[in-house]
Amino acid sequence: ITNIQIDGVLHEFSTIKGVREDVTQIILNIKGLALKLYAEEEKTLEIDITGPATVTAGDIIVDSDVEILNKDLIICSVSEGATFHARLTVKPGRGYVQADENKKEDMPIGVLPVDSIYTPVRRVNYQVENTRVGRRDDFDKLTMEIWTDGSIIPQEALSLAAKIMTEHLDIFVNLTDEAKNAEIMVEKEETQKEKMLEM
Repeated sequence: ITNIQIDGVLHEFSTIKGVREDVTQIILNIKGLALKLYAEEEKTLEIDITGPATVTAGDIIVDSDVEILNKDLIICSVSEGATFHARLTVKPGRGYVQADENKKEDMPIGVLPVDSIYTPVRRVNYQVENTRVGRRDDFDKLTMEIWTDGSIIPQEALSLAAKIMTEHLDIFVNLTDEAKNAEIMVEKEETQKEKMLEM
């Protein structure tokens, strides 16, 4: 999410008639939205609800390029006779982008830029243990636990992280010819390699 526009709201410290939550709380709730964007360009999503209703992420109107993953996320509560109409702008990105960077010079009044959090990994835990492979007991076993928001599976997150780290460190390999040509991991028999990977 890069910016939010809510009908009748000029700034994030406003309140909306007939809506229990203030705008600051609504923005915080929307920032908890987990989604998949299958397009390279930015998209505009809409919410249009008449109360009484509890507005959830499942009420967001999307097209085939957007998938909402946590549809039960509560955004706000609208009382009887009140309406809640909002537009959310989403675009692909990486890492963390501050609201100031999402602000555009020609942005109309009432469009609120927000911090964009593109990190799908919620929590990581790891454990290193001694383990035995065949008769040898001098191996280490690495167990990793990865929690994500559902927009990426843990295996994909780990694979992508390893690829990024490898590419960042690859520049140091070419510092000397000796390091470049060194064989670090000697090939083992296929069965032994498979056993190690299964652990």
